Amino acid sequence: MTAKPAIEPAMQSQVAEEDRLRADLYNYLGLILARPADEMLLAQTKSLTGDESELGKAINTLAKVASLSKPRSVESEYTKLFIGLGRGELLPYASYYMTGFLNEKPLALLRQDMAAIGMSRAENVFEPEDNIASLMEMMGALIVGRFGAPADLDRQKAFFNKHIGPWAGHFFSDLEAAKNSVFYAPVGTLGRLFMEVEIEGFRLGG
Repeated sequence: MTAKPAIEPAMQSQVAEEDRLRADLYNYLGLILARPADEMLLAQTKSLTGDESELGKAINTLAKVASLSKPRSVESEYTKLFIGLGRGELLPYASYYMTGFLNEKPLALLRQDMAAIGMSRAENVFEPEDNIASLMEMMGALIVGRFGAPADLDRQKAFFNKHIGPWAGHFFSDLEAAKNSVFYAPVGTLGRLFMEVEIEGFRLGG
């Protein structure tokens, strides 16, 4: 993605620590799903530590699996899951999960909202913008203000409920259970639990 000029660092520093941690997790999920994890990302994943919450335990499981994984096997797994011969086991797009078809109304609505807040697809990216990795990145960026002022709770909730909430949890559940998922199974668990936390947080936050 590309964007309008970044806002002043002082404005980004106003983001609460809890929100910064949420953005970090969104960004991590975006990164781990955008392309096969290389040696560096596997090492970073291996170093993650979680607490005793369900989400924390999922982080610890993912870290353990990362410590046993090699880039070549992760790349092979990623290809089977998301690329395949013609198509992968999963189609990680909002349009597909919400309508059963690619490049449908959810993508058009996302593009409208992206334009309104200064987001655009990077020139070297060719897949539709409603893929799960891009949406995780967008949500993280909104929280910390990479495309303007940090989004308040109402703006975050509106974007999440429109573009992520209706389908991302189902995708992560499918990733968790996919026959080709080994490294990506705990990624699916982490994503599913995080989506549940976000849905509940937005509900309680009004």
